[in-house]
Amino acid sequence: MELKLILEAILFSAQKPLTVKELREVFGNAPSHAEGDETVRALKKVKEAELSAALAELARDHEAARRTYRLACVADAWQFVTEPEYAPWLKALVGHRVRPPRLSPPGIETLTIIAYRQPITRAEIEQVRGVNVDGVMQTLLERGLIEQKGRAEVVGRPMTYGTTPLFLEYFGLRSLDDLPAGDELRRIVVQKPEALVTAEPGLVTVPPEQLNLPTDEPVAEAKAEADAEAAAPLAAQGEAIEPEREPEQ
Repeated sequence: MELKLILEAILFSAQKPLTVKELREVFGNAPSHAEGDETVRALKKVKEAELSAALAELARDHEAARRTYRLACVADAWQFVTEPEYAPWLKALVGHRVRPPRLSPPGIETLTIIAYRQPITRAEIEQVRGVNVDGVMQTLLERGLIEQKGRAEVVGRPMTYGTTPLFLEYFGLRSLDDLPAGDELRRIVVQKPEALVTAEPGLVTVPPEQLNLPTDEPVAEAKAEADAEAAAPLAAQGEAIEPEREPEQ
């Protein structure tokens, strides 16, 4: 029995998308439901690399067959999905699900900056955008599209932010490697704060009054054109979510 056919049966019957790790657990538990079946026992220790290769081959098979559905990987989880052109008949069958409104342009721009430059602090985002992003960040956090990733190793230890698996689902991406090209956005220079200063290795941080830190300097230009260019391809393939509740400042 081919590995890819077993995977096809599992995914066809699954009630949710499954990651390779979850599929591996299914194979590990299968022998308890089929005593004496050598094929099932032989696949108990199948490697994740073998599963990934079989899934990729299965996806190619369905694509070549040009059927009404295909095997897709979104946010590192695999599932069967119908082709978009059959949406009208499926909506008539199951009903039309109301989608939240789309992100506003400021939301798309902020989310794009975070996606391409994560982990990134709020201050660095504001350097690139040239405006306050408090309201936009709050909306993105509430919608689960971004999350706190830790603290930057600089003075003040500000919180850093990055995208979530839900972000990948909204934009139909398998991973961050599938993001559209954003070379212009990545080339924007962001002035980072100085790293933590200590008097000697192993000692506590020097008191603030003894620190000789450079004064903040404003960013030379807003770079709005680069923001818009980088955000456009991501906005085009995104799903809709609620716009910010607070106006941009």
